This record gives sequence, structure tokens and C-alpha cells, in this order.
Amino acid sequence: MSTQTEPFGSISAAKRGTFQMARSTSKVAAVHAVEDDTMEADAGSEAPIKMEAPAAAVEQAKPKTKGIARRLILSVVALAALGAGSWYGHQWWIDGRFMISTDDAYIEGDITNIAPKVTGYVSEVNVVANQHVKAGDTLVTLDNGDYRIAAEQAEAQIETQKLTLARYDAQIAAARSSVAQAEAQKTALEATVRGAEITLKRQQGLAAKNAGIRADLDNAEVAYDQAKANLAGADSAIAAARANIAVVTAQRAEAASQIQSLELQKTKAERDLSFTVLKAPFDGVVGNLAVQTGDLVTPGQRLAALVPIENLYIEANFKETQVVGIKPGAKVRIEVDALEDHAIEGTVESISPASGSVFSLLPPENATGNFTKVTQRLPVRIALPRSALESGHLRAGLSVVVAVDSRTGDANAVHVAKK
Repeated sequence: MSTQTEPFGSISAAKRGTFQMARSTSKVAAVHAVEDDTMEADAGSEAPIKMEAPAAAVEQAKPKTKGIARRLILSVVALAALGAGSWYGHQWWIDGRFMISTDDAYIEGDITNIAPKVTGYVSEVNVVANQHVKAGDTLVTLDNGDYRIAAEQAEAQIETQKLTLARYDAQIAAARSSVAQAEAQKTALEATVRGAEITLKRQQGLAAKNAGIRADLDNAEVAYDQAKANLAGADSAIAAARANIAVVTAQRAEAASQIQSLELQKTKAERDLSFTVLKAPFDGVVGNLAVQTGDLVTPGQRLAALVPIENLYIEANFKETQVVGIKPGAKVRIEVDALEDHAIEGTVESISPASGSVFSLLPPENATGNFTKVTQRLPVRIALPRSALESGHLRAGLSVVVAVDSRTGDANAVHVAKK
């Protein structure tokens, strides 16, 4: 087997040697041809000719230049990254490690729903959507015809009742006059009784002396009895007149109480009439306008929303593990997504007394079944600066990123807001 391989190897080596000799011969010939051409050029022209580098040398020089540029760029990038990393590390050490941040934060506001208190047709919508209004400005006007009639009717009933009171006052005055008349009659009857008594005594004295007439004595006794009876009638008349005063006085008191009731009805009618004009309770911007002229509205129906643009605040939901470093009065760096490159500084007002899940519609019940611990979040209210609110760029519902500076704030402050 080896004897077959070796002759084949010798032949191959001979062929390779012959091929290499041919290549060397061709290179030498090419060099001589170049020299001959150069000599001929020198002989034909005396001007100096600049020798050009071979193409292979140029091609070898290009990769070296590219390598140097690449190393230079990488060095610059490395230095920039090292500088940026050093700067960020320095910032984190002196500032960043004290900041407690979250992006689960939104601008909120105490939005009021505008709703009627009485039923009626809308006669006019006095505002348009997104209009800024002042406290007391008219927003919606309802048809007030029925309510105006009710108020006028209540006023008329009060006037009628006042006339009734005047009649009772006149009756009381007449009853008092009757009492005075009865008392005067009683005085006259008392005088009559005294006169009848004197006459009776005189006739009795004459009868005792047998000087008088029996008939005169009898007449004197009858007159005396009649005078006493009339006097008793006068007492009864006086009592009746006084009782009449009491009755009329009671009737007047009843009428007076009815006037008070009618005045309450009038007050209610006037209030209902005033409720036909819906006014803004505070300064703000009208939103979610959902009413048109001619609509029939009912009490409690939402017609629009009023957003207090100048009294907005931020509600940030921090993890329960972050709340330890948050204190009322702490400074807050605020970045609003809608306002790029416009940082705002706020202040922590208060921390919620319970986590958000406690106030949910269906609070979690962890006493039964399998338990999986979930990190809870506590709402923290952050006050916005007056300058940011007055700018008019903030809107309720916008997303923000907040960072609380744990180095600031009052550690002894109560975490509950004060009115």
C-alpha cells in the first residue's frame, strides 16, 4: 500500500516544483518588462516621472487607517460612558437615593356634577362645553312658569289670611266694647239695687209704725228683687262678653298660625323658583355638558360637570414600603407627561388613612382560602403650586411622575389633613 502512495507523492511534488518555477519565471519577466518600459520612457523624455505606489500597498494602508479611527471612536464612547456613569452615580449619591418616586399618580380635583333640584323643561343653556365660568354665573335656565305661579299663589293666600286676622282683631275690639258696656250696665243696676233697697227699708219702717200702705211695701219688695236679678244678669253679660273675647282671640291665633304655614309655603315656592336657574357654585371650567334646550330634566339628573381648574391636586399611590420616608410638608418634584421639560415643585399635604383596596367596592377578605401577599398602595395627596394652577395648562386626570424628597418635611406632623 505504501509502495503505491509514494510514486503518486513524488509525481505531485514534481508538478508543484515545476508550477512554482513557472510562476517565478513569469514574475522575473514581468519585472524586466517594467524595467525596459521605464528605460524607454527615460530615453524618450527627460522630464522626471513620479513613481506611484503599487495598488497592493494602497490596499494594505486602508485597513490600518480604518482600525485607528475605530479605536478612536471606541475610546471616545468609552470615555463618554464613563463620564455619564460617574455623573449619574454622583447625582444618585447626593440626591437620587433620597428621592421616593412613583408613576402611579394623577391630577385630581373635587369635580361637582351640575344637576337640577326641580323638574322642568330647559329654556336656555347659558354656557358651552369647556367654558370658564365664575362663581354665581348662570349655567342652565329651566322654564319657571309653574313655579312662578305657585309663588304668587302663596303670596295671595298670605294676603287673604292677613285680612282674616284684621277681621278677628275687629271682633276682639267689639267684644271688649261689649264687656265695657256690660260693666257699665252693671254699675247702673247696682245703683238701682241700692235705690230699691232704700225704698224697701222705708216702706218696712212705715209698715212697722202702721203708717204705710201694704201695697207700697209689696211694690218696694218686688222692685228690690227685680234690681238684684238685673244685677245678676249684668254679671252674666260681662262674663259672656269676656268669653267672646277669648273665643275670637283663639280664632285669631289659629289664623296667625295658618299665616306662618302659608309663609313657609311661599318660601318653598320661591326656593323652587330660584332652583330653575342653575348657577356655578365656584370658579371652574364646564365639562361633560349633556343638556340641550327643550330637554325635560328631573331632580338629580347630571347636566354637566364643573372642574375647579385652580384647585387641582395630585393623588399619588405609593407602595406601602415607600410611605415610611414620606412626611407632610415634604417637597415633591413633579413631571407632567403632557408638559415636557416643565418640572413643578409640589408639597405633600396628607397621607390616606387606609389603602386603596379598603375603600374599594369589594374589599379583599384574606381570612379564608389561600393567601397571596400583594403589596398595597396608599394614596398621598400632593398640593400643586399656585403658579402652576393659574397657568391653566393642568387638567384633571393627567398622568404625572412624582418624586418625594425624603430629606424634607416635618417628621412630627400629623399625617391627616386639616381643614
